[in-house]
Amino acid sequence: MVRALLVQVLQGPPPSVRREGPENDALLVGIGENAGVVDVGQGYAVTFKVESHNHPSYVEPYQGAATGVGGIVRDILAMGARPVAVVDPLRFGAADHPDTKRVLPGVVAGIGGYGNCLGLPTIGGEVVFDACYQGNPLVNAGCIGVMRHEDIHLAKASGPGNKVILYGARTGGDGIGGVSVLASETFDAASDSGSATGKPKKRPAVQVGDPFQEKLLIECTLEIFGEKLVAGIQDLGGAGLSCATSELASAGTGGMRIELDTVPLRDASLSPEEILMSESQERMCAVVEPRHVDRFLEICEKWDVIATVIGEVTDGDRLEIYWHGEKIIDVPPGTVAHEGPVYERPYARPAWQDALQADDANTLPRPSSAGELRKQVLELVAHPNQASKAWVTDQYDRFVQGNTVLAMPEDSGMIRIDEETGLGVAIATDGNGRYAKLDPYTGAQLALAEAYRNVAASGARPLAVSDCLNFGSPEDPAVMWQFAEAVRGLADACFVLGTPVTGGNVSLYNQTGEAAIHPTPVVAVLGVIDDVARRTPVAFQEEGRLLYLLGDTREEFGGSAWSQVIHDHLGGLPRRSTWSASACSPRS
Repeated sequence: MVRALLVQVLQGPPPSVRREGPENDALLVGIGENAGVVDVGQGYAVTFKVESHNHPSYVEPYQGAATGVGGIVRDILAMGARPVAVVDPLRFGAADHPDTKRVLPGVVAGIGGYGNCLGLPTIGGEVVFDACYQGNPLVNAGCIGVMRHEDIHLAKASGPGNKVILYGARTGGDGIGGVSVLASETFDAASDSGSATGKPKKRPAVQVGDPFQEKLLIECTLEIFGEKLVAGIQDLGGAGLSCATSELASAGTGGMRIELDTVPLRDASLSPEEILMSESQERMCAVVEPRHVDRFLEICEKWDVIATVIGEVTDGDRLEIYWHGEKIIDVPPGTVAHEGPVYERPYARPAWQDALQADDANTLPRPSSAGELRKQVLELVAHPNQASKAWVTDQYDRFVQGNTVLAMPEDSGMIRIDEETGLGVAIATDGNGRYAKLDPYTGAQLALAEAYRNVAASGARPLAVSDCLNFGSPEDPAVMWQFAEAVRGLADACFVLGTPVTGGNVSLYNQTGEAAIHPTPVVAVLGVIDDVARRTPVAFQEEGRLLYLLGDTREEFGGSAWSQVIHDHLGGLPRRSTWSASACSPRS
């Protein structure tokens, strides 16, 4: 039974439609590790990634959002980098809906509370309102980390006799079934309706975070890295210890033996399968040579971090897990980590797609007078999607550490990574579910194009892409078609621009009953700038400067804010995008 659970919980999204973008000279580590890594010059490497914590944030907004930040930070940390900044693309239901008033304050407080306690600036993101996210808010979180080239670490277990050390928080009963149950099911329309009276269930599947423990874990891990004490390392995220051990063993050259009853617990009643599947936060798993174990444990003790040897690397090819002397799991690790079932789910263009596109927004009534035009413009800028988000972003610390040079509401966030030379990196996240509903292929490309332009507009050179692909149930052929088209569109555009996709996340089953969210591919673009003093802010700097409009203005209202706010309409085709890498490049 335990083995069956292990295989079930590690089944991933359909890989058959996943396509990577191109490689370039800057790519140091690509898809397959905790996060991608790119070369930004001067001996520095930057790792970044965006992931989702959508379902947990609906069920328990504060902890769902907080642990989303904690999880992505540990992914960055596991690569050997110091986390330096976070971003938070968010999407909620209608701003005036009663359940939005339940979800939004908790999500914002969770992101601010966890990130601020870690001392990480929140430099970018989005806040979008649309009724399609009413029962399925999207809480995506991203993180940037910085390291030297020689400090990159990979998640692999090699060297027979090397010890497997679990360190960080104790394992509890929170988060059990987070990936296999909570994130892989649609919400029930009756019990999880998101209405003013309906209350989401499944709370035990949501992790409980402790940012102060994570801060200790970060500093402890960085000191361990500094003394070069680990042969491999993996954070414990989705599926907990079952995922970390199988991935470490699968990526290594041998097997692994784990004594499960040595795992430090905060709930002694947990069964072995619960210990394996628990997604308790603030935990890492390291592979350490025997000669380094004592020093490893000394550093953990210094930082008041619990550390326990729970097993060792073997010279075999099996992952063996024991419970009180009894072998309860004996599998080739690759079969659960990287060789899971491949779903070839049916997908087809939905029958309603043609009618949706034929309902042309360009035929909607236009303002017929200056007074009506003024009235509509004021309605547009007053809508929550266009209005200032300072009431959200002011709850985040954007300037802690003193290296933030651009932050919301700028086009992109920008961090200085070398004080002497001014070398910096910029990041922007963008997405538009309305465009993607009209045409998922083009919608994904427009998300990339907008993030790419936002980075370029700040003066940085776009370098690499991470994505967070948010969709409804893949068991619906129409949703699978949306997913396949969005991936195809993103890959095609990345090849044109020459920007590799270094990693990311797929979040499926974002729907309540039969109502799926708009397909929402969120794209993060990372750029590099040689000197942050040459950055370009949004605000005017002095009087007398001329304004120029670049590009052609066409009659394109499909999916526009105007069609949404003034006419409550969604139909037609999204705007076209002319692909040219040179057109999106920053000034020389």
